[in-house]
Amino acid sequence: MAEVHEVNHASCPPSPHHSPSSPRRRIFTPNFLTPIGSPVRKALRLTKLDPQDAWLPITESRNGNAAYAAFHTLCSGIGVQALVLPLSFTVLGWTCGIIGLTFIFSWQLYTLWVLVQLHESTETGKRCSRYLQLSEVAFGRRLGKLLALIPIFNLSAGTCTALIIIGGSTSKQLFNIICGEACKVKPLTPVEWYLVFTTVAVTLSQLPNMNSIAGVSLIGAVTAVGYCMIIWVVSALKGKIAGVSYTPVHYSTAIDGVFNVFNALGIIAFAFRGHNLVLEIQGTMPSTEKHPSHVPMWRGVKLAYVLVALSLFPLAIVGYWAYGNMIPVYGSLLEAFYYYHSMDVSRIVLGLISVFVVVNAASSFQIYGMPSFDQMESGYISIKKKPCPWWVRALFRIVFGYMCFFGAVAIPFVGSVSGLIGGLSLPVTLVYPCFMWLAIKKPAKLSSIWWLNWFLGTLGVFLTVATVAGGVYSVLHTGLKADFFHPQ
Repeated sequence: MAEVHEVNHASCPPSPHHSPSSPRRRIFTPNFLTPIGSPVRKALRLTKLDPQDAWLPITESRNGNAAYAAFHTLCSGIGVQALVLPLSFTVLGWTCGIIGLTFIFSWQLYTLWVLVQLHESTETGKRCSRYLQLSEVAFGRRLGKLLALIPIFNLSAGTCTALIIIGGSTSKQLFNIICGEACKVKPLTPVEWYLVFTTVAVTLSQLPNMNSIAGVSLIGAVTAVGYCMIIWVVSALKGKIAGVSYTPVHYSTAIDGVFNVFNALGIIAFAFRGHNLVLEIQGTMPSTEKHPSHVPMWRGVKLAYVLVALSLFPLAIVGYWAYGNMIPVYGSLLEAFYYYHSMDVSRIVLGLISVFVVVNAASSFQIYGMPSFDQMESGYISIKKKPCPWWVRALFRIVFGYMCFFGAVAIPFVGSVSGLIGGLSLPVTLVYPCFMWLAIKKPAKLSSIWWLNWFLGTLGVFLTVATVAGGVYSVLHTGLKADFFHPQ
């Protein structure tokens, strides 16, 4: 019987007929079925999973469902990066800000649908449970890896580094809120808060696989929606601050204005992330010809993105309405909220927001770190031809976590270049999926879907170059306080 297996970037282990048997090697449970391609497979309605994928944390368990998909998608799709959205409105203004936010939200929702549809092929029976695998299938092994590897690494290790900065600094803020001004307890230094947060995140990262962190993702999703809602609701109830202005920032030259508009679009793009995890989330689901995985996956995605929209749009619009151009240039809505309402909002509310931010950061660390954990274990398996022992898996995750901690201490000003980071990561979200559809599905030339993907893909390339240029220009023009190894 022909086998159906996943696309892998590491070599497959030797046949069990020529190596010692392992209880995790041969799996014939319905929980591990994959889409069926050939007539023979359709008749037998049974496929065998590639043993190597049963050894890796993303595909080790395939009993996921629509609810798990919603938890993971919401946890990865909404986070503290949304708190910088009102900053883009200070450059774009009301009309262009809302149009830009709506267009990019719709665009990234379409490319997310594209990735869900491309996850599995009914013709070949192959499933691409990792973004890098799909990139290699679409663009070729060498070009696919060249295009996707750095942005994916940035969205995994880079995001985890940013989460340590956010989690550590907000933990410090929480301590100050609880302790009060008259507190006599000696507070920890910023580096020590980073270390405390990293230790908690690394401890949670010992959960073995993607499905095992579904509960953690649920907690992360609830807390993300929670602090977004509290911030915009309280800001709306408190009303506009004194002296608020909605006049878009005027620049001395036209080139200043153009580059800052591009930087603002990069900030909006930075708010929408998680596309590098869509295929990984879908890879945790069982799939058959009758019940393909894209059906429950898309059901979970739709539920998650309803909540994403209900969180991000009010946050951006109400946040800009309440604070206008008074939001710090390199700050976020959270900083503006603390600054203007620390005296007229209950400490319980302020503390609850901080708790939610810290818990969400620790939860998001798990799902964003999973691709890196998977990649490290894949390298071990390709060499050793056997699953990672528990202690090797634990060591990989400890090393990854504390390397991110070192990055957070060394470069604590990551949030100041959010527009630039958004531009660098934008191809994974808005560009590559369009060209992947053209390369894999090969729609009829000049058809509507052909035109749509070429238009969006080309526009995405231009927007990527523009937002990166705008981010660099904004940093050089306004200045960047780059205090290496001096977290505040």
